[in-house]
Amino acid sequence: MSSKVPAARAIIVVPAWNEQLNVGDTVREIRAATPDIPVLVVSDGSTDRTADCAREAGALVLELPFNLGVGGAMRAGFRYAVRHGYTAAVQVDADGQHDPKEVPGLLAKLSEADVVIGGRFTDGDETYKVRGPRKWAMVVLSKVLSRLAKTKLTDATSGFKATGGRALPVFAEHYPVEYLGDTVESMVIAVRAGCKVVQVPAHMRPRRGGTPSHRPIKSMIYLFRAGFALLLALIRRYDLVEDAPAPVNPSPVKEGVVQS
Repeated sequence: MSSKVPAARAIIVVPAWNEQLNVGDTVREIRAATPDIPVLVVSDGSTDRTADCAREAGALVLELPFNLGVGGAMRAGFRYAVRHGYTAAVQVDADGQHDPKEVPGLLAKLSEADVVIGGRFTDGDETYKVRGPRKWAMVVLSKVLSRLAKTKLTDATSGFKATGGRALPVFAEHYPVEYLGDTVESMVIAVRAGCKVVQVPAHMRPRRGGTPSHRPIKSMIYLFRAGFALLLALIRRYDLVEDAPAPVNPSPVKEGVVQS
């Protein structure tokens, strides 16, 4: 009898807030690179044509009535995935900075892990550079989270990652919505739920257009917020159940509406 792990039934989740300039091209690129994997764009309270542009490009769309941040958008995406019977969800940013050609590499690694991070600093690539307080925060966070996960993580704050196994139902219920919670606290939750976290090399590209979510002038604020997010994650208690089973016969979710 073969012991080969069956391939994950995956969906790509794209959190997007006012990304009408980028989301259409991003969805089209994802579909060209991974034609067999559906794309779900979660419009996070957008006030522009983000949802329309995503639909026109061929994506499924969930529209949140308010801006909840990346964490809230991803929790909605994880719940959609679980309720529709998917066994893996890959987060790809709407601004085009993540290369969808690297998605299969993340999914392949799910055969031995529950969370796979696409790390930007794993192979000496100098394309994506971070300096000053933001870099200091990333270094500290990576060291602490590496110790917790018992594996080397050089880019714990990466937004390019695949989630499957026992992590998917846990994230559908407990994915944090606070600032930086989607990267820092989510890794603490995963580890405490007994999930295995690994990292594979990934490459960051220049943003297609629009305004980046972080600016150099906010680097010091990022440092303090990152430290606070880590402290909160370490002291907070979570009602987690290891090996939580995926739901059977998931109920349908109407496109464009998030059900709790």
